[in-house]
Amino acid sequence: MSLRIAPESHPEKVMSTLNTTHAEYGGHDALRYGTRSIKAEVLPGHPLESRLNQWEETQWELKLNLARQAYGMHAPIKMMMEKSIIEKRQHTPAIPTSNLHLDILMGKDETIDYEDFLNDPAMSTESVDIHTAMEQKLNLKV
Repeated sequence: MSLRIAPESHPEKVMSTLNTTHAEYGGHDALRYGTRSIKAEVLPGHPLESRLNQWEETQWELKLNLARQAYGMHAPIKMMMEKSIIEKRQHTPAIPTSNLHLDILMGKDETIDYEDFLNDPAMSTESVDIHTAMEQKLNLKV
């Protein structure tokens, strides 16, 4: 049990490009994984970068631990069940939807992030046909 407010400062492990090799030819698959960077393989990332990547997970674990201490074991179990149910929810890909319940559960309803005003689908230049989007989602080939 940890009441850590910020994530640990240990840098993430360096990822090797051995698992990004092509199965038949044995070389790095640059089309799927991007160009190979020796610097990224040798040097670990900045400690702040790993903390920022783990920020939401650490805050969620802190919220679960505080709920367990205040209300008992049933509270974090209920919160985890709600989150798993909400994340499984299906929606139409071409219609803009908001996941208000997940925002409330995660505490994002009290803050204003860049997604709130820069992620407006009405301002998008990309127009998506709903029938084509559903065919792609359901793997239908016509």
